Amino acid sequence: MNVRNRIKMLAVSRGMTLKKLAEKLSSVCEQEYSYNSLLGKLNRESLSLKEAEIIAQILNYKLEFIDINK
Repeated sequence: MNVRNRIKMLAVSRGMTLKKLAEKLSSVCEQEYSYNSLLGKLNRESLSLKEAEIIAQILNYKLEFIDINK
């Protein structure tokens, strides 16, 4: 599953559209996000780790790195 579909699926599970997610992302960050700019980042898979962390926080998730060698 690609990044766009995964984030879209997580947003929908929280009853949120990508447009609403972009609005909330804009209110949290010091940068303006539109639906088109967010969708472009998701399609290009150019989302920064910080943006991903903020999106996860908005959707009440957390990003976690798990050691796969354990």
